Amino acid sequence: MKSNFFARIFIPKEKKFYDLFEQDTVNVCSIADDLIRLVNESDEDKRREIKNKMHDVEHANDQLTHTVMEELGRNFITPFDREDIHSLISSLDDVTDFIYVSAKSMLLYKIDPTHDITIQSLAELIRQATKELNQAVKGLRDFKGVKQSLQAVVQVNSIENQADDILYTGIEHLFEHEKDAIEIMKKRELYYQLETVTDKCEDVCDVIESILIKYA
Repeated sequence: MKSNFFARIFIPKEKKFYDLFEQDTVNVCSIADDLIRLVNESDEDKRREIKNKMHDVEHANDQLTHTVMEELGRNFITPFDREDIHSLISSLDDVTDFIYVSAKSMLLYKIDPTHDITIQSLAELIRQATKELNQAVKGLRDFKGVKQSLQAVVQVNSIENQADDILYTGIEHLFEHEKDAIEIMKKRELYYQLETVTDKCEDVCDVIESILIKYA
């Protein structure tokens, strides 16, 4: 109890870190929305345009991550442990990176996602998970939304479990109905990449839970 009390006293008034965290989750949500657009677009050229837009978001998020690291270097007092800040921003960046990697793979492997229920379902779960991450991170600001953060964490954990089920059902269906071995390999790899995004969302939640345990 005493450690939590003193932690609250020394939480700085500087809001810059919170602003950066929240901007990061806005980017994460944006690239997840683009993924939904991509998997529902039947025209390959337009899918490529969407993928290029996703690259811009991914690059912007890399810059944001770099800005947070710079702020860590120039600020002696931070909202919470430097290690936690590093873990939070890095894990959020991983979510963006893996979403973009999945989009690139779809174009590289020339997979039409519009009629693949596994791809569609996983993309929707990713979208849902990123919205929850946005709420979880918002709840960290001055630790005034602890309940909001915890509820979002629970939802992300549930979404990750659903993604696991969809992944293995999708692979089972793939082996039963797809006769082309190369197509099996390409789609299986893509399924795993999409499911990994939900794992990365859960990693963000693990960091948030750790922060809440220390400070809330």
